[in-house]
Amino acid sequence: MTPQHPAERTVPVERLRLGDHACMGPGAIEEGDGESPWKVFTAYTRTSLARGEKVLLVMDPDDLTDDEVVALLDRGSGQVVTARAGGQLSLKRNTEIYVPDGRFQERRTIDTYASEVDRARDEGWAGLRATADMSWAPRMNLGHDRLLDYEASVAPLFADPLFTAICWYDRQRFDDDLTARVGKVHPLRVMERLDSLEVTETPDGGRIAGTAELSTRTEFVEALREALERRDDSGPSHFVLDLRDLCFMEAHCAWQLISLAASLPAGSEVTVRCGELLGLVLEQLGADEVPQLVVSVAGEEDEGDAG
Repeated sequence: MTPQHPAERTVPVERLRLGDHACMGPGAIEEGDGESPWKVFTAYTRTSLARGEKVLLVMDPDDLTDDEVVALLDRGSGQVVTARAGGQLSLKRNTEIYVPDGRFQERRTIDTYASEVDRARDEGWAGLRATADMSWAPRMNLGHDRLLDYEASVAPLFADPLFTAICWYDRQRFDDDLTARVGKVHPLRVMERLDSLEVTETPDGGRIAGTAELSTRTEFVEALREALERRDDSGPSHFVLDLRDLCFMEAHCAWQLISLAASLPAGSEVTVRCGELLGLVLEQLGADEVPQLVVSVAGEEDEGDAG
């Protein structure tokens, strides 16, 4: 596990809540994976629509056409097509939002987003979720410091939890230094793949975010084993495992967690913080019968899936 700065908490896109301000900075698109980052945006959009929230996608002028985006997100379901027709999905270009007259003005941009939030509320939606392609900034040769100052200045938009935003920084257009600094001014960073894990060390144990399934099973089990065995060097130990941002866990991974905890010396304690569904899975698999394992269920709404 590697240390993680508190301001750089990384979460799967499914865990974003109204009021969250996040960034995402995928690297080069892998061969054969031409829909990335649209896989993440698709999950984000569909989840938001299902919750009765309005979605605003702010894209680069050179990106897909509006009809192509709708087709990509919809995949024949009809849900996204209907949302666009009914005004629940709005598609705009970043030049229209950020530099409508060829100039960037911070206050005007903040007011534009505030108006979009007000419009969504007036239209009866539960909130507004936006994604914004930030590639307009290098187009305008905007200085890094000014861009970062803008990102820090939008915090009041998220004080009233009706607005969620992902600022997308494509690493093909932004250098590593800026993308690292961008992570410091956003409270959250969105994981770049749906089927991945983020494993980090915390002061009292460890945190695992993402999905624990077939594709990440080995990584998940090895991370658990490494963390627990390291604390088993001198007898009983106490360890807190934060799984509140794990949006899916297969039964095999849950069983491995229980087995590893059961193998610890008597008097050891592994406290697992998780959502209600994962807590139920652990209970059904016999977690209550392992004295070294304590399951602490968070009361957070919509904790995700486990099974």
